Amino acid sequence: MNFKLIWRIIAYILLIEAGLMMPGLGISLVRHESAASAAFLKSIAIILAVSGILLLITRHYRKGRFYSREGLLTTGLTWIMMSALGCLPFYLSKAIPSYVDAMFEMVSGFTTTGSSILPEVESMAHGLLFWRSFSHWIGGMGVLVFLLAIVSLGGKGEGFTLHILKAESPGPAVGKMVPRMKDTAKILYLIYFGLTVLNILFLVIGGMPMFEAVCTAMGTAGTGGFGVKNDSMASYSPYLQNVTTVFMFLFSVNFSIYYMILLRQFKAAFGDEELRLFLVMIFASIALIAWNVSPLYKSMEETIRHSAFTVGTVMSTTGYATTDFDLWPPFSKAILLFLMMVGACAGSTGGGMKQVRLLLLWKSLRRNLHKSLHPTEVRSVIVNGRAMDEDILSNTNAYLIAYVIIVIGSVLVLSLDGFDFETNFSAVMATFNNIGPGFHAVGPTCNFAAYSNLSKIVMIADMLAGRLEIYPILILISKSTWKKAR
Repeated sequence: MNFKLIWRIIAYILLIEAGLMMPGLGISLVRHESAASAAFLKSIAIILAVSGILLLITRHYRKGRFYSREGLLTTGLTWIMMSALGCLPFYLSKAIPSYVDAMFEMVSGFTTTGSSILPEVESMAHGLLFWRSFSHWIGGMGVLVFLLAIVSLGGKGEGFTLHILKAESPGPAVGKMVPRMKDTAKILYLIYFGLTVLNILFLVIGGMPMFEAVCTAMGTAGTGGFGVKNDSMASYSPYLQNVTTVFMFLFSVNFSIYYMILLRQFKAAFGDEELRLFLVMIFASIALIAWNVSPLYKSMEETIRHSAFTVGTVMSTTGYATTDFDLWPPFSKAILLFLMMVGACAGSTGGGMKQVRLLLLWKSLRRNLHKSLHPTEVRSVIVNGRAMDEDILSNTNAYLIAYVIIVIGSVLVLSLDGFDFETNFSAVMATFNNIGPGFHAVGPTCNFAAYSNLSKIVMIADMLAGRLEIYPILILISKSTWKKAR
């Protein structure tokens, strides 16, 4: 295990994190928010000190020997370190007096979950509100992907960047858009940045103040959902709600689709099986929910708007809200719960199990049924005209097993706090799938503050496992990882 290179990468990430706190510090200074300004300065100093120590002790690091195990371990440790230090502005400013609560809020930000322990946010310093929303944008594409795009650490060949990108990018498989993974990372971030700027422009055109537009767009881009208003998006105009709906869906699409569109490969882009499944699920869910909730709203326009927004916020795992969907009929809530599990497309900023895994599981089931009738026939699972590697199918099955085990274990721990089953189950689904709000006591008008520190720590682990596709977190607690390291 190349620990020196791992810690050196983390040191570079922490330097980037300190730099990313500067806009929040600048906003706090301009608005004369003394407590927030002091908290940012102290936090930046602490992060720089930790980074400096890591750079010092790893100055003789080796550039070679960086494999899949190192990539997973680097990713897991990086996200934990970033969150543990990134929450300091909240904690040191006393905006969130409890460190566990501050850590919960920060992990929820970086993992683009949007679950919160805050009863209200409008009294929070603007610098802290910006950092809270900015964390979504940072975590949406992944800070390690950003590092790959701007820094050359000299890993051995393309394997170094591939192992990092695989560990942080959502989905069962990661491929190259272009021959060099470093260039792939740059393309991803350029598309991400371009869509974010476009989102801001549409929001400003609709009359949203610039600060709110930037924060809202960053939450939408990262599919995070931290709002700057206590009612999330409910008090904004129908135009602004509709713009947010559209962009939530746009950021839920695999970014390789946009690259194909830029190359004018329209047939390949719109023929993508995952995209088609995603679109069918969107329109079917909106239609079914609109039919079910129509008696609750005054007009068809309002019904469709709230239905589309809620499907978008749950399916993209963003977490904004325009209405209290916890009051909807059981049929609509059942659809939303299913959408929580499935989530967005692989290669997007959304969470959940991913559409492509649902596609793979369905096609694997069909193949196995066919094989039971024709035992001697060899049949592959075909997606987009390409036979899927058996390793991908095996990993998908293993992911599903780990998914179920983690959900069951987490619900059992949360049940110790005495909340009803729907609250506990939806809280786990909301955090593990990086959704944001759940149902009942953790619904869109509530928060997660009432849970015990133990339950919050479990949900912190769930948020990290959900965002990092489980394996980077599991490898941290695996004995074999550390035995082989000795």
